Amino acid sequence: MAPMMKAVVYDRYGPPEVLRVVNLPVPVPGPRDVLVRIVATGLNLSDWEALVGSPLYSRFGGLRRPRRKVLGSDIAGVVAAVGPAVTRFAVGDEVYGDNLQRLGGFAEFAIAAESVLAPKPAGLTFAEASTIPQAGAIAVHGTSGVTPGIRMLINGGGGGTGAFAIPLATAAGAHVTGVDNAGKLEFMRALGADAVIDYRAEDFTVTGRYDLILDLVAHRSVFAYRRALAPGGRYLAVGGDVGTLLRILTVGVLAARLSGRRMGVLAVQSGPARFGPVGERCAAGELGIHIDRTYPLHQTAEALKRVGEGRALGKVIVEPGA
Repeated sequence: MAPMMKAVVYDRYGPPEVLRVVNLPVPVPGPRDVLVRIVATGLNLSDWEALVGSPLYSRFGGLRRPRRKVLGSDIAGVVAAVGPAVTRFAVGDEVYGDNLQRLGGFAEFAIAAESVLAPKPAGLTFAEASTIPQAGAIAVHGTSGVTPGIRMLINGGGGGTGAFAIPLATAAGAHVTGVDNAGKLEFMRALGADAVIDYRAEDFTVTGRYDLILDLVAHRSVFAYRRALAPGGRYLAVGGDVGTLLRILTVGVLAARLSGRRMGVLAVQSGPARFGPVGERCAAGELGIHIDRTYPLHQTAEALKRVGEGRALGKVIVEPGA
């Protein structure tokens, strides 16, 4: 009989209640695959979106029903087996990575392509490492144009990506304004934000002119975003509803260009080359890691709910062995 594992699965898009814990066969790695015994999986907003099936692009694996039954992309664990063509890892190696194409992190074991994994920095715990791959890559890319003295706004700054983006931007010399709900204002200040805004109480698009806006939760009018930009300023959306992103790529690009500004959607490249340097900086103590809460595997639904409701201060972690 094939060895079995615990996994959290779902068969239809919906609220966390559609998730259930089942026994599944431990997957077998292909030629260039690695079987990882999961120690920790970091949750991202993309996990919540794939659970509920909204925005529409979150259904890339199946329009009506999810093709990947086990969510969880940011994994950290120990190599349990490798395919015959794998050359970079061996059984027992400690690894982490963004397994967005395969998912499977909400389980005791997951299959990942060799190419998406990196050796876990020795100075980080598995939980700490699992916070980095997706959020770290977005934060680095989104702050890459920061120069000393610019005014930068980060919308959604109190979440997992913001917890990296705010200190990266401030370290580069930017004056940073963080936007999120009232429960995250002090957290953003602690991360280094120079100013904070509760989006429920104040419209950040009329609070000032910004040289760079990194929008992690885009849903406003492109003209409101343009209004918030200083002459020559740049607006970058990372996440948001499909309609808003399409308008940014069409009307927004043109409207911004006509006024001497730039608007676009940030196409983030994943992989060890992107998140690995963030992991090394964290291990060296140059960049902090902020874990909001950890949950055992059977409480994955509660963990996702916390992320989806916007209550997490930094990253939420699921630990299958807890």
